Amino acid sequence: MELNLLDASLIPEHARDIKAEAREFAQEHIAPNAETYYESGEYPWEVLEAGMDAGLVAADVPEEYGGRGWDLYQILAAAEEFYRADAGIGLTLQLASFGTEMLAEYGTEAQKESYLGPVGRHEQITGLAVSEPETGSDLAGMTTAAEKDGDEWVIDGEKYWVGNGVEADWVTLYAKTGDDPDNRYGNYSMFIVPTDAPGYEAEHIPEKMGMRASKQAHITMNGCRIPEENLIGTEGAGFYMLADFFNHGRVVVGGQGLGIAAAATEEAWEFVHGRNAFDRQINEFQAVQHILADMRLTFEQARSLNWRAAEKVAEGEQAGLWASMAKVASTESAVDCSERGMQLHGGRSIFKDRRIARTYRDARIPVIYEGANEIQRNLIYSQS
Repeated sequence: MELNLLDASLIPEHARDIKAEAREFAQEHIAPNAETYYESGEYPWEVLEAGMDAGLVAADVPEEYGGRGWDLYQILAAAEEFYRADAGIGLTLQLASFGTEMLAEYGTEAQKESYLGPVGRHEQITGLAVSEPETGSDLAGMTTAAEKDGDEWVIDGEKYWVGNGVEADWVTLYAKTGDDPDNRYGNYSMFIVPTDAPGYEAEHIPEKMGMRASKQAHITMNGCRIPEENLIGTEGAGFYMLADFFNHGRVVVGGQGLGIAAAATEEAWEFVHGRNAFDRQINEFQAVQHILADMRLTFEQARSLNWRAAEKVAEGEQAGLWASMAKVASTESAVDCSERGMQLHGGRSIFKDRRIARTYRDARIPVIYEGANEIQRNLIYSQS
């Protein structure tokens, strides 16, 4: 008996074809390779290149720069399908253009031609460098600094958890450019930093327990020099640019959680409908039925909220509040559904080759990145 979640009826009509494209690609290219890349921990270049060929990578880049100009609804629709198939590969596909939205909105025409265009045309990939080894969710507490020296910026410091920090051609980097104690949020700026710039060094962080097909890096910058024109937008506006970007990003991270939750729920449903115990099929036990009912409730509640949040963020109506609620509800639905799915699988749940074991590991990650859920609860309270 098959359970098929993530139906298209909830999403705007203009995003439904994208959802169908993403689902077909995920079934053909992501799902069959999920276990292999999880086991090896290798970067899935082959799948990434297939995604580029299919027009599903960097599709959020504006059309005039080679992308497809996807809006938030379309990005969210694709995220659900990618992460349902495999969270690690899904993250790699979406990180290939991560952070370029700020360049598209605030960058100069010359910057867009030089950096945004190659990403949209699939000639380059990029990353976003924000978190640091000792600082994650405190955006006004970062210490990596950029100082002006003639016609260059000189960057010193470290960044951590940088997706594609090794593989990328350039990263969008968040650095401190001021030291005004009375303007804590106005001390930061955004920069384009080529990964071949003098003083830029990157190495992969230690292996993760989940999302192993996505690679994150530890970046060290010692006197890293970039041209003055690599400043994005206005000096001192970095915090505000990033905060707005994260409103969109948290809705998409919610979609990532929904994909994982759907995978866990579908896997558990299929397992209990095909296994017997005590001379009965497992799904015939009322306790099992109640667990599956709770999983479906948790999933559907989170998904309804997430798509409502997408609308609110797209329209600019209390975007921060709705983005935080979506991120919390959907990523925690992934954790809840994965844990319940593990329980229903019994002893078989702990085998590494089980899909439910991968969702269980993967689900623990999105509740932390893009602002830990504890921070999101602070934001929900303060903006309500």
